[in-house]
Amino acid sequence: MTTSDSGTVALPGNGSSPVQDFLSTFKGLCAVGFLARASYGLARTPVLALFAASLGAGPEAVGFAVAISTVTGIFFKMPAGVLSDVIGRTRTLFMGLAVFALVPFAYLFVTSYEALVVVRFFHGFATAVYGPVVMAVVVSVAGNKRGEMLSWFSSVTILGTLVGAPLGGFLLSWLSGDQEPALQDFHIIYGVVAALGMASLMIALWVMRGRWDQPTSEDGRTVRSVLTKFRTGVKEILMDRRVLLTSNMEGIQNLSVGALEAFLPIYAVMVCGFSAFQAGLLWGVQMASTVVAKPLMGRISDRHGRHSLLFWGMFVCAVPFALIPWFNSFSILLLLAAVFGLGEAVVTSSAAALVADFCKEDNLGSAMGTFGTIFDVGHASGPLLAGLLIGIFSSGTDYRIPFAIVATLLILAAIMFRAGVGSPAHTSGS
Repeated sequence: MTTSDSGTVALPGNGSSPVQDFLSTFKGLCAVGFLARASYGLARTPVLALFAASLGAGPEAVGFAVAISTVTGIFFKMPAGVLSDVIGRTRTLFMGLAVFALVPFAYLFVTSYEALVVVRFFHGFATAVYGPVVMAVVVSVAGNKRGEMLSWFSSVTILGTLVGAPLGGFLLSWLSGDQEPALQDFHIIYGVVAALGMASLMIALWVMRGRWDQPTSEDGRTVRSVLTKFRTGVKEILMDRRVLLTSNMEGIQNLSVGALEAFLPIYAVMVCGFSAFQAGLLWGVQMASTVVAKPLMGRISDRHGRHSLLFWGMFVCAVPFALIPWFNSFSILLLLAAVFGLGEAVVTSSAAALVADFCKEDNLGSAMGTFGTIFDVGHASGPLLAGLLIGIFSSGTDYRIPFAIVATLLILAAIMFRAGVGSPAHTSGS
């Protein structure tokens, strides 16, 4: 693996120029990411909850079935990232894509709720292994454009998730017609999930042909060397407060996203009296704002530094989040949702890239695994914390104090980041 004068890493493989090689590899990774996330999104929303309910699950059991894959990510993302530093990122990447491609076939044999939970747990290994490793691969090929390229890649994968969800709803409606969905209807949909996962794996095999990376030392594959490097990688990452504080920024920001995802629709419909379609528009505007703004914010972070963007981006999220329960005008709520999405783009376009800036090349996978774990903890905690706060401080219809508390957490995380990491003028490409 070599580095060009521009800072872009050229992986060996096809004899083309470094720039052409980079663009080809990156476009291929985007296609892989889009199909993988479309597959996972199709498997999750709204098909999974309806599948669990059709198997006799109550509300709590449905929630558990939905959440179990996120729990997999919380516990296994960091080990997967460290593993990629030990055995090579390409090998670990294909392990994750193999889960995307093969595990969905197990859904075709699910006939009970218990079996569905087991399959969901193992399906969670897809994002647990693939997520941090593909980010490390993108960082490796992007060089000094890591902020912009991570943002483009993230936007593409978000689009894949957005395609998967409505596709699942459409297929289920089309297959079941006016009747309750039958078991075979769900099996057909998960067959499509498997097909998308297989397509992702096949494209990855083509894109990454001839690009198999090797352990950094000759004895890199011995058991003793693997265990030593594993311990060293974990220690270096967990002892680096810059990595932890930067990852914490993304985790707290994602906590607010999870809270908004759970309770903005309820606030819009039950408090403001809007239709479900209008509630969906509010969330859609927020997501669209994030997707559109991310690549630009990533480019800015590459050219002008990431610290200030991260710090002020938390305030851009906190202010509209705190203001949402003070208004019941649809147009104002649309504006606040769009501003929150912009803030999310500012934070997420810089956080992962800054973590990569802080790390040695050998520990990129470990760092991305730590980052992904904190990300998942934040996303899983958001709805739980918001629900708890609403239960304590309101009657179920006044969200002002709970939302203000979550907004305060965003600001406190920003202050901790500024105090613990500092604010150098420019650190991109370091």
